[in-house]
Amino acid sequence: MSLRFGTDGVRGVAGTELTAELALVLGRAAASVLIEPAKAGRPSFLVGRDTRWSGPMLQAAFSAGLASEGVDVIDVGVLPTPAVAAMAAERAVPAAVISASHNPFADNGIKLLAAGGRKLTDAEEEKVERGTADVAAGRAPMAVEGAKLGRLMSDAGGREWYCRRVVSALEGRSLRGVRVAIDCANGAASSTAAEILADAGVDVVQVLAATPDGININAGCGSTDPGALVKSVVAHRADAGLAFDGDADRVIAIDNEGHVVDGDRLLAMFATDLHSRRALAGDTVVVTVMTNLGFYHAMTAAGIAVHQTPVGDRYVLEALDAHGWSLGGEQSGHLIFRDLATTGDGVLSGLLLLDLLARHQRPLAEMASEAMVRLPQVLRNVAVQDHLGLVDARDIWDEVRSIESELGDTGRVVLRPSGTERLVRVMVEAPTEAKAAEVTGRLVAAVTRALGAPDRPLGPEQ
Repeated sequence: MSLRFGTDGVRGVAGTELTAELALVLGRAAASVLIEPAKAGRPSFLVGRDTRWSGPMLQAAFSAGLASEGVDVIDVGVLPTPAVAAMAAERAVPAAVISASHNPFADNGIKLLAAGGRKLTDAEEEKVERGTADVAAGRAPMAVEGAKLGRLMSDAGGREWYCRRVVSALEGRSLRGVRVAIDCANGAASSTAAEILADAGVDVVQVLAATPDGININAGCGSTDPGALVKSVVAHRADAGLAFDGDADRVIAIDNEGHVVDGDRLLAMFATDLHSRRALAGDTVVVTVMTNLGFYHAMTAAGIAVHQTPVGDRYVLEALDAHGWSLGGEQSGHLIFRDLATTGDGVLSGLLLLDLLARHQRPLAEMASEAMVRLPQVLRNVAVQDHLGLVDARDIWDEVRSIESELGDTGRVVLRPSGTERLVRVMVEAPTEAKAAEVTGRLVAAVTRALGAPDRPLGPEQ
């Protein structure tokens, strides 16, 4: 039995890759690593989930592992990841969310949060991986028995508490008159987003994909497939559309003309707004290596510094905390307002976007267009025999240096191995679509030559 963390927790096909047995062992390991010795009473651990079919099974198994180590488990039900994180921060206890985010329903995952609601560091993940191996091999101390066993309890009050907390970010301002359509991805936002927006005064003209059945999460809806939301915004003449993912920690917007506004543009809008109000800590915004080069150009023009991290919102959060900065995010729509949350929060970000529109009294299409000029970007996932060999593949990096010399400051190249599959992710930005496609083709060929084509078809990206 083996376990490996990806960019956002443990993830795999439920029942075959992510089994109940593995979830139980992970629960025991998480208890040993994340639970600090209690000063008084029994330690506790929050567990929530999204709406996937396999969620209750994996939650039960993971919770059993925790309880077998003497930890009381508090089931907070179906809640967005940021809601569980906020509860963990409020109560100063660790937590877990059973979710595979934007993946299809057959996949599932377990996201661990340390006490205080933050995602684990690399060192903490390594400890949990080792702990899981020790438990599986019988090397861990024996679990407790009798009255020392943990109890499984429920707490249904988290949803209302979280909804009030998000609305309070407006500091009493009303968004009355703002019209919006939303897509809840048939996920965790189905029970929170519409209520939060309505309580803030927003006129929610249509709610899409908010009838989860365990199977329809992210299916033809949500932040990865906002086509239906685009039609809704145009048909209802809404000011904006907000599309969430399965666990509601990210958001993609649709402007009033029906165009997608990704995380880069949203972040550019928020950064410049906060900067203009002298509310952007350190006049710095944190992004990942996948952020479009046009974002950097826009921030330079606005007098805002940009700090870059590896892919993953947890790395963004680590940089924010290390330097005391207040804003960061990813192109995918993970946006972190560090003064308000410990993780990306799609509904909070959407609410703040509507507040920004209301304060400026300008259309989203106009503001998003002015925020930055997006350079043509091509992203290819290249299936190979040995994706971890990328770091030492001299021929590939020679080609990269040659291309970077050609592009100068008008483009950019990013290559990185997948954290979960035998893939190399190739990202190219260039002045024109044609140049980006041509450069991408050269890099894909170089990667395939150096690392080999796969010996069998690979499954979909996790």
